[in-house]
Amino acid sequence: MRVFAALILIVACAGLAAAQQFPINGFADLNERLSPAVVNISTAQRIGGNDGNLPDFPEGSPLERFNELFGDAPRIANSLGSGFIIDPSGIVVTNNHVIDDADEIEVTLVDGRTLPAELVGRDPVTDVAVLQIVSANEDFPAVAFGDSDAARVGEWVFAIGNPFGFGGSLTQGVISARGRDVGGRYDDYIQTDVAINTGNSGGPLFNMDGDVIGVNTLIYSPTGTSVGISFSVPSAIVERVVGQLIEFGETRRGYLGLSAQAVTSEIAESIGLDRPRGALVRSIAEEGPADEAGLQVGDIVLTFDTLEVADDRVLSRFAAESEIGQRIEIGILRRGEERTLVATIARLAEERPDSNETPEAEAPVETDTQVFGLTLAELTPASRRRFRVHPEAEGVLVVAVDPLSDAAGKARAGDVIEEIAYTRVENIAEATSLLSEYEDGDVALFQLNRGGQFVFQSIRR
Repeated sequence: MRVFAALILIVACAGLAAAQQFPINGFADLNERLSPAVVNISTAQRIGGNDGNLPDFPEGSPLERFNELFGDAPRIANSLGSGFIIDPSGIVVTNNHVIDDADEIEVTLVDGRTLPAELVGRDPVTDVAVLQIVSANEDFPAVAFGDSDAARVGEWVFAIGNPFGFGGSLTQGVISARGRDVGGRYDDYIQTDVAINTGNSGGPLFNMDGDVIGVNTLIYSPTGTSVGISFSVPSAIVERVVGQLIEFGETRRGYLGLSAQAVTSEIAESIGLDRPRGALVRSIAEEGPADEAGLQVGDIVLTFDTLEVADDRVLSRFAAESEIGQRIEIGILRRGEERTLVATIARLAEERPDSNETPEAEAPVETDTQVFGLTLAELTPASRRRFRVHPEAEGVLVVAVDPLSDAAGKARAGDVIEEIAYTRVENIAEATSLLSEYEDGDVALFQLNRGGQFVFQSIRR
């Protein structure tokens, strides 16, 4: 009887602990508290425009209605996403791909009001953007960032957003994995099974304390809709990027001046490491911080400022997140001997993104293939420079998107199609051959390389 009673007590305590993690009334109280700070975001892009030969008729004029026909460029909405307010002054965080190439941005609040917003800054590398709501003096409801580093696999999380234009939608699930890499330079995604769909991009991922621990950014799906694999940029990355965008209007990342690769099990065995870990240096920038610190090709970086370096991707992120001018102790393994070197972090030179800048007109890009609303071209040195294609991107270049096609708002000029329906494509012939199998109304899954980040989009023919 005593054993039975003890078991009942254990089960009761376990049930109490579970109840503390999962509210008895579901997520209703959390939704009421947090949803006012979540906004819907819509953008518009001008197509064409006034060639300078025709006047703009003044506002209030009987001829004002002809401005769109003769003068002003027609506006076509090409993006719909989510965002969240982090400051009562109206500062909004969202994804860069939600507002990229936008000429006009509007946010819709939970009370139904739609207000214009201005771009404060954006970072294509982490796919984060910051907006400022344009409004009279008014305090907006806001949410706070939480500690994504403390989030554990199996914890309950939930999202509030704008899937398929249905604003104010809440979905819940658990953290499925941490530290996911989908091909970006500083990837460290939180993977969840929360239902995320088109329109959720840029929305918040909350923990059960109501803190934002991620920004919902990607889904992995063969259908283009949620299949229970979604990725969020952790707040540990977002909060730092947002702070820099607000303060400087751009990101200021640290630079170590080396490239590295992961240590495989075979390499670890050959050099006597107990397990695969660290980053194997394969090149060093001349007169860069690593060079001046004395690092050499073939060194294996094991620690960075006392933090263990799991692989080359982790080393890149540690360096990028370091303060400019900070002196960092770097633990290395060189020919079986462990050493400690000191490097002074420099600033990474990055091209400042400008959504209003057009690609440089160098040599004309030959384009005679149009399919699925996409105008395609082969990748050449000239087209890579003109469209600023990521150096590691390989495939077929998108040089234009039909604004009236299903591809509008999904693909954009400068994207590189690397796979179609999980099949690698190297040239236009391979891409058109695959796409020729689709009939009108069919949907194809495209894997796009956008500035070094992979984007999966389902596009209907």
